[in-house]
Amino acid sequence: MTKTALRRAFPAWGTHALVPAFAAFSVLPACMAQAQTAEGQSLPPVTVTASRFPSDPAAAPIGATVITAEDIRAAGINNVNEAIRKLGGVFGRQSTTGTQDYSLDLRGFGGSSDQNLVILVDGIRLSENELSNALTSSVPVELVERIEIVRGGSSVLYGEGATGGTIQIITKRGPRQGTRGTVVAEVGNFGHRELRGYAAKGWDGFSIDASIGTLQTDNYRDNNRLKQGNFSGGMQWSFDQGRAGLRVDSLRQDSRFAGSLTLAQFLANPRQTTSPGDFGSNDVDRFTFFAERRIGSVDLAAELSRREKTNRGNFESGFGTFVSRADSRYTQFSPRLRQTSNFGAISNEVVTGLDFGRWSRRTDSSFGGFPSSAADASQRSAAFYVRDEIRTGGLRVAAGVRAEKFSKDFSDPLSFSNTGYQRDHRLNAWDLQASYRVMPRFDVFGKAGRSYRVANVDENALTPVLNQALEPQTSRDLEIGATLGDAAGKATVRAFRHRLNNEIFFDPTIGFGGANVNLDPTRREGVELEASTRIGKAYALKAVLQHVSAKFTDGPNAGREVVLVPRNTALLRMSWMPGNGHSADVGVQWVDSQRYGGDFGNTCSARIPSFATVDGRYALRRGPWEFALVGTNLANRDYFSNAFGACRSGIYPENGRQLKLSARYDF
Repeated sequence: MTKTALRRAFPAWGTHALVPAFAAFSVLPACMAQAQTAEGQSLPPVTVTASRFPSDPAAAPIGATVITAEDIRAAGINNVNEAIRKLGGVFGRQSTTGTQDYSLDLRGFGGSSDQNLVILVDGIRLSENELSNALTSSVPVELVERIEIVRGGSSVLYGEGATGGTIQIITKRGPRQGTRGTVVAEVGNFGHRELRGYAAKGWDGFSIDASIGTLQTDNYRDNNRLKQGNFSGGMQWSFDQGRAGLRVDSLRQDSRFAGSLTLAQFLANPRQTTSPGDFGSNDVDRFTFFAERRIGSVDLAAELSRREKTNRGNFESGFGTFVSRADSRYTQFSPRLRQTSNFGAISNEVVTGLDFGRWSRRTDSSFGGFPSSAADASQRSAAFYVRDEIRTGGLRVAAGVRAEKFSKDFSDPLSFSNTGYQRDHRLNAWDLQASYRVMPRFDVFGKAGRSYRVANVDENALTPVLNQALEPQTSRDLEIGATLGDAAGKATVRAFRHRLNNEIFFDPTIGFGGANVNLDPTRREGVELEASTRIGKAYALKAVLQHVSAKFTDGPNAGREVVLVPRNTALLRMSWMPGNGHSADVGVQWVDSQRYGGDFGNTCSARIPSFATVDGRYALRRGPWEFALVGTNLANRDYFSNAFGACRSGIYPENGRQLKLSARYDF
């Protein structure tokens, strides 16, 4: 890519900030010519750690939860979002569109949870600059090497929106030699039919891979049919001191929207629809170029990614039909450098980098055949960060800072609310982390820092003061914890607190239909426990518990609970692997009661009821074949976790009992 092309992608910053990336790219051609690999050898396993560089998995982020590809397969999970919820213990709310993209919630952020965590694939943000879930269904589950869940403020490395934490999805590298692949076919009730395939081939340092999938399901509710297609393909060159490659990912979703129910409607028939004419679609394409190069004690790396998304919607009512189309583009460029050095028993790692982002969206809509919106919105961001980590003996200490500038523009001459604004923000983040091995198999750790997020375009489109964008949200983050054990048996406990100022949230009590506001000071605090152990050779047990209190600490709402936050959640899973081709996995998830999404004043006498669900899987493996029976919500419980109404309304029911049969072939 030329400097001219990069100027077009980032005209506001010029080329002086791109020097680290050009340094990385300029040394690649000569290194590729020297690529030598061992016959039949696969690339060593790596993980994108807290330093945003590939490293040994043993250097995972402090206090992180790690889900491996083996964990996902043993549980019979067929999508990334489900793996995060059922194996990582992350609470999620049912998608309003019937897709697999549940709304994930780290640390109890309720209705704004999607905007308070950052989801990435190999360092590329999936999280949106609008009010929509990150489309984790665009990542084929067969492509996943591991998932790292880091709870708590992570703005130093990942910028805005990382107050609740980050979820990093790390994909597999292709083989150096040979071919490998998987084909999976699955059928089940509710008209479920799914077919997925993955193949990778490598030779002499060059590898290619491709993954394709198709899913059709009627889902549990009426008018909730989903058709989805995925493609992911990549190629990369690996050499002794680095690698470079390209990746293309595509997602096509066509959904019908069942709509929300009142509690009376839910009790009468949770499968009914209140919006039989509503439907929509998502088309997403993502193109990524990545490069890594080591020169002595210095590592250079960069990603350049572009995401193009088209969202369509059709909504019918007694007053007419609302039709919308939104076309968005997002470009991310992230060059960075790592210097490692050793001084006797002390090792030091300094990481410094730049993050550039450019997002734009054009929205056109009409109501009853008359134009109702012609909105243009854009956001540019430029950030610099530096992080230093020292390791000696059993001690790890890391400190980092980040400075970031945002420029936001919006214009909609047809709007009945905000018609335009231009706003700049300059924000800073910092963190200090440490862990210490008190004795073999026993570590203590702590984190402190400051994180932030900025209001997205949809939040700024509806504010209490006309044409005035919201203030940035900031959080003071604190966490202490301890880990006891090793791979055979391990337990981690964390106590955390987030004190937020200007939290960005939807307040339904403002005006006629509510508005997005900066709240009075709020607080999230609680305790998390993760434990896993092996019982003999054949059994493994895992438990995840979370207690969180989310309340206002000042203003007229002081002492009131934040909505859509369960105080307690629990996950318990047991796996049986006797080693004779048979395996089984059973999981129980319990979620405490929570306030309805519109019960801002805590006045509703009812709460979203607590619930417990059971899922399980039995599999038989014979040679390259594996046959499995999977069941979810085995007790056929009628329940819901997503309800945006003020009281006993706005309910999106979860699925009833579903049974699926699958066949898998590995080669």
